[in-house]
Amino acid sequence: MSLFGAIAVSASGLDAQRIRAELITENLANADTTRTPDGGPYRRKDAVFSSQAQQPSFAATLFEVSGDSQSGVAVQEITVDDTEPERRYLPGHPDADPQGYVAFPHINPAEEMVDLMSASRGYQANVAAITSVKDMIVRSIDLFR
Repeated sequence: MSLFGAIAVSASGLDAQRIRAELITENLANADTTRTPDGGPYRRKDAVFSSQAQQPSFAATLFEVSGDSQSGVAVQEITVDDTEPERRYLPGHPDADPQGYVAFPHINPAEEMVDLMSASRGYQANVAAITSVKDMIVRSIDLFR
């Protein structure tokens, strides 16, 4: 794998972790949303990652044929939680049903924060990898001086 290929792989990881962090913050922001334009409470969203080939170029094809293919990460899909919403007895709430229960999103803030820390660590790891490759490129250029 070339140094620029390593940067491309890490850049795809940065983008995927950014999308994951955005979904997590959306989940946290809507943890108490009981009414959405679609009707019903907010539904938790999560990103599903998959491997993705990088740069459909001659060099990438050559690496793939030689068995040294480079692949990055991409968000394959965004899943929406379809579990039953949490029902709480709040008879005075505007969204209460005739029995006085309100449907709330099934979101655990502690779990979302752990996921957000994991996304942040993944992002930091990709930044560190890009920094290392950049340092290697600078040192290589210094050798030619």
